[in-house]
Amino acid sequence: MNMNEEESGDGRERSIQVRFVTKLSAPFKVPTTAIAIPADIARLGLSSLVNALLQSNDPDFQPEPFDFLIDGEYVRMSLEEFLLAKGISAERILEIEYTRVVAPRKEEDPSLHDDWVSAVDGSSSRFFLTGCYDGLGRVWKGAGLCTHILEGHSDALTSVSVINPEGLETVTVATASKDRTLRLWKINTEEHVNHPMRVRAYKILCGHKSSVQSVAVQTSGEMVCSASWDCTINLWQTNDFNGEDDLVSKKRKIGGQVEESQLEGEAFTTLVGHTQCVSSVVWPQRESIYSASWDHSIRKWDVETGKNLTDIFCGKVLNCLDIGGEGSSLIAAGGSDPVIRIWDPRKPGTSAPVFQFASHTSWISACKWHDQSWFHLLSASYDGKVMLWDLRTAWPLSVIESHTDKVLSADWWKSDSVISGGADSKLCVSSEIPVR
Repeated sequence: MNMNEEESGDGRERSIQVRFVTKLSAPFKVPTTAIAIPADIARLGLSSLVNALLQSNDPDFQPEPFDFLIDGEYVRMSLEEFLLAKGISAERILEIEYTRVVAPRKEEDPSLHDDWVSAVDGSSSRFFLTGCYDGLGRVWKGAGLCTHILEGHSDALTSVSVINPEGLETVTVATASKDRTLRLWKINTEEHVNHPMRVRAYKILCGHKSSVQSVAVQTSGEMVCSASWDCTINLWQTNDFNGEDDLVSKKRKIGGQVEESQLEGEAFTTLVGHTQCVSSVVWPQRESIYSASWDHSIRKWDVETGKNLTDIFCGKVLNCLDIGGEGSSLIAAGGSDPVIRIWDPRKPGTSAPVFQFASHTSWISACKWHDQSWFHLLSASYDGKVMLWDLRTAWPLSVIESHTDKVLSADWWKSDSVISGGADSKLCVSSEIPVR
């Protein structure tokens, strides 16, 4: 590989002709004319250079950290090393794309709970949910702004899910618990409250023989599915009227007042096949459910027939699972080692992961794709860290260290924030993350 060489007083200084390009809009655009830069420059030097170019056009521009891609791959070494590693000629003008670094610009004050924060859901842009080992679910409008407390479970919550995230006023949510039940709740997210409002479930779903570990919602919101330590997956109706499988529980009298009765629902389908705890379920398409288990397998199920369509075995206990990425087709999972594995079931020989990320130092507790990006996902771990990933580099884009103990749950919120819960009893919100 040849590079331009210019004589300097202390030797031969190599330089490369480059042109900076970006998909960012103003004020982040620099002139696209080619310039010569040192061959040994790396990411931080490139970022300083782009900031200097931006400030030359606009003296009021505030410096911003940037990342850089060449031929769709992030640069994580000097330009010279990158070109050698990829076999790219330096004789032509090199086009370098720059993007804003995908990392939080702001950390909100943690919201303290009374016990471990074991579950979060950020699928609604107006609020998010948490589930806690104190047996309560909570609805939050933002960090420190709890509006509703969901009470009724007799043991720790393990999973929470919003059934109709963008519902007008009344929103339905589902919670799963170690008490072997799921509960469904209706919440008016638009009513003004001065202090958290306590809410009872309108429906209790009974039938699992052991702790319920995960709950997922069908895209239409008509059904939910649940995964349990009893090795099964149950499917349930979410309606609030008496159906074939619903029994009305007795009304109870509290303080001289008779409370509204609660429905009790039974599962209408049970999916059987896993041989150990089913730790996670997702329901990305109406006709298909995916599950992950401590039996080392990921399975795809046909909702109508109840048949197991696909098995992927990874040789590790699995804790978490999500479907997303390109075409909403990639499977991400994590478990009893520090590795996030990603499979593409559209490719032949899908038993081998197409990506593996191994920067954590302990078990993976959560993984979640970004809903507006083919490339970005997050992971959480018992090592106390949340990491943000891009499929175009093997290194994490950002490491969030807001927790002082194991991170048990994490999700994206409003596309530019990460919410996470931990064994330190904290709910943390990391915001202003520019994912493009």
